[in-house]
Formats: sequence, C-alpha cells, structure tokens
Amino acid sequence: MDERWRADLARWGIPREIVARAPVDPWGHSPARFAERTDRALADPEGPTLARIAEALPPGGSVLDVGAGTGAASLPLGASLGELIAVDTSAEMLAELESRAGALGVPATIVRGRWPDVAAETPAADVAVAAHVVYNVPDLAAFLTELSGHARRRVVLELTGRHPMSWLNPLWAHFHGLVRPERPTAHDVIAVAEALGYRVGHEQRLAPLSRFATPEDLAESACRRLCLAPDRAGEVLAAVAELDMWPVPRDRWFTPWWESK
Repeated sequence: MDERWRADLARWGIPREIVARAPVDPWGHSPARFAERTDRALADPEGPTLARIAEALPPGGSVLDVGAGTGAASLPLGASLGELIAVDTSAEMLAELESRAGALGVPATIVRGRWPDVAAETPAADVAVAAHVVYNVPDLAAFLTELSGHARRRVVLELTGRHPMSWLNPLWAHFHGLVRPERPTAHDVIAVAEALGYRVGHEQRLAPLSRFATPEDLAESACRRLCLAPDRAGEVLAAVAELDMWPVPRDRWFTPWWESK
C-alpha cells in the first residue's frame, strides 16, 4: 500500500517545463492565510478532530502537532493543553503559533524541521495530531509509524477526502492540457495505517468554510498554483465561468484516529 501511495502522490508533481515559467513557487503557502484559519478555529472550536484529541487528552496533557502551521488543529484545545509540541518546516508559521500559544498561556516547545526527519529530537506526547499534512508525505508508512511512536495514547489525522489541489483539475486541463490524478485519497491513508496494524476509526464532514470568499480570491490562488502570472487572473475568471466552477464545492474532511498502545 505504501508504494502505491508514493506512486500516486508522485503523479501530482508539476512538469518541469511548467514550473520553469512560474513567477512564484506554486506549492507555497501564506502564513497570513493560515493564521486567519487558526484565529477562526480559536473563535469557534468545533469538529471531530478536536473532539477526538480532547477525549484522549488527560488534564494538563500534551499534544504533538506535526505540520502544525499556525496551530489550527491544536491551539483551540486551549486550557486543556498542558504543553504543545509543534513541528513544522516554516519558521514564519511557527512564529505565528508561538505568539498565539503565548497569548493563551499554553507552554509551547518548537521543533523546526520535516517529520519524520526530526522525530529523534522531538519529545513524545499524550496525543499526536497531523492535520492537512499527509498529501505532502511520500513515505507515509514511516511518517505514521514515528507519529504513533511519539503518542502515548492516540494519533489523530485530519485531511481532505481527495488531494487538496483537486479543485484545480479543470483549470489544469484548460490552461495546460494536463490531466491530473484521481488518487491518492483519504481512504488510501486509512488503508496504509491499517496495513501497519493500527485499528483505525474515522469520521467525515463538510469543511467548516468554503475554500474561497470571492471569485477574485480563487483567481489569485489559481494563478499561483497553475504557474501563471498574476495578470492572467482575468483569464482564470473567464475559465471559471465557462467551466461552471463557482462556487467551489466545499471539501469533505476526514478524521482518522487510532490508539497508539
């Protein structure tokens, strides 16, 4: 299963000749947009991911948040958190997380790096969570094994049902003549975890918010992801109308979890 996952994920790579024309990194993420999502989660903490973490967390317990970003999957636990161990590759994201943790009075241990490369220098925790990370992980078995090895009680994941860039598939075909893959999916993640011997439960729901507030937001994001110059946003808007892509359907989010012991 892990080799199939690796192969399916590799097909999401962007051809080099397209990347060579990109004005900015098509895979980049905005810390400001991640911080907005975290602030919304702090204002209205809800959903099965937080519930599955909270029910396994002892009073004053610790959470290991891998691919933590700005803390949307962990900081909303607030007063229940005795310690947050946050792992991410982005110093900017971690700075936003650390600032919010400080404001909430949550002790935070920051580990900058890629999981599982930094697993050896990362403390264990009661619960480990990795939210919206696994579609960036070629070696999923190693990632999940180290995650489970660092969790004393439970591992919780959160991910979209399909690759998070799937909404762009009609635009890839329109602008580049490129047919994007259908796999991997959340069910493939569950299959890999079960092949490792974990007894996986899962829930799913509609994403709490739409992906974009306006068509202009969509066009701005699409230009980056499609390796197009920003001044082609008008062409993207025209294609979105032609392809009947607005509003973008809300994603389905999956929450798989298992007991680590």
